[in-house]
Amino acid sequence: MNNTLASAPHQAARPGTPVGRASRRHLTTLRSIIATWRERIRFRWELEQMLKANPHLIDDIGLTKRQAEAEIAKRFWQR
Repeated sequence: MNNTLASAPHQAARPGTPVGRASRRHLTTLRSIIATWRERIRFRWELEQMLKANPHLIDDIGLTKRQAEAEIAKRFWQR
């Protein structure tokens, strides 16, 4: 059986770049992106709950109902 995945990290590294440092930098970037996406998911969920339970509070945070609905409708990767 051919085990190509075992050698993949060594093949993916750029020549002259230490594998550990590049991998950590990419992992840090990936974690940051995922954290941002999770924050957006949570914010939009909380906004939706606020809109359902206490729609008058939407005005207090400076949004119209239409703006809140547009924000809630966005996907997690959208700003």
